[in-house]
Amino acid sequence: MDTILWIIAVILVIAGIVALFRRELLWGIVLIVVGLLVGPGGVSILS
Repeated sequence: MDTILWIIAVILVIAGIVALFRRELLWGIVLIVVGLLVGPGGVSILS
């Protein structure tokens, strides 16, 4: 389960960085924050 959460977190952070480069500032910040919250190093939503 931790591996799946880690993969989802990485995808969300990468999508957030891509959104920032596309000048979608708010969407990029939201994706990065959610990615950090979901990841095993952050506050996991499922645990």
